[in-house]
Amino acid sequence: MDKMLYIAMSGAKQTTLAQAINTNNLANVSTAGFKADLAQFRAMPVFGAGMPTRVYAMAERPGVDMNTGALTTTGNELDVAVRGEGWLAVQTADGGEAYTRAGDLRLDSAGMLVTGAGHPVLGNGGPIALPPFEKLEIGTDGTLSIRPVGQAPNVLAEVDRIKLVNPPAGDLTKGQDGLVRRMDGTIEPPDAQVQLISGALEGSNVSAVEAMVNMISLSRQYEAQLKMMETAKDNDAASDQLLRMA
Repeated sequence: MDKMLYIAMSGAKQTTLAQAINTNNLANVSTAGFKADLAQFRAMPVFGAGMPTRVYAMAERPGVDMNTGALTTTGNELDVAVRGEGWLAVQTADGGEAYTRAGDLRLDSAGMLVTGAGHPVLGNGGPIALPPFEKLEIGTDGTLSIRPVGQAPNVLAEVDRIKLVNPPAGDLTKGQDGLVRRMDGTIEPPDAQVQLISGALEGSNVSAVEAMVNMISLSRQYEAQLKMMETAKDNDAASDQLLRMA
C-alpha cells in the first residue's frame, strides 16, 4: 500500500505545482510581451540504499514558449513592438541587464524611460533619461528623437537609442521577474537588424482557452490522485480487518 500511496501523494503534489505554472500563465493573458511558461510531467525513480523500488512524478518547466504574441495598434508614441525576432534591453533590480518584449514604455517622475513593469530601458550608455519635450518619436531602429520645449515643429533632436538585441532562443532562460537572460550570464551586444514598430504593442502569447482547458485537466488529475489515496486507505483498512479475523 505504501507504494500506491507514495505515487499518489507525489503525483498530487506535482500536479499542484503544474497548476501554479498554468495559473500564472492565465493571470498574464493580458500582460504585454508575456511569454508563457511550459510544464511537463515525468516519472523519476527514488534512489537510495538498495534498489530503486519507488518512483514519483515530477513537474518541471522545460522552457518558455517564445512564439510572438498578437500585435495591437495603440497610436501611443511611447508604445513599441519588436518586429519579428529580437528583444528590448532593460536594467534589472540588481543593476544587471535582461531582455523583454514588453514595449509598454512610459516616463517616470525623474524622466527615466521605463517599461510598464518599471524596468529602466537601456540605451547606448545605460538607462535612458529624457529631457522635457513636446513630442517624442521612436524610430524603427530604436532611435529616440524629441522636439524640445519651445522649439519649432520641424526641430527634432536625437537623444539616445534603445538597445535592441537578438540572442539565440536556445541560449535564453526566463527568471522569476518575467525577464529573460542569457544562460551563461553574458551581456548580448546590440543588433542593428532588430526593428521596432512604433505605436503598437505585442500582447501575451498565452491562449486563454488553452490555459482554461489545461486548468480543468489538471484539476481532474489532482482529484484522481486524491481518490487513489483514499483507495489505498480503504485497502489498508480492509487488510487490517482480515488480519484481525485470522
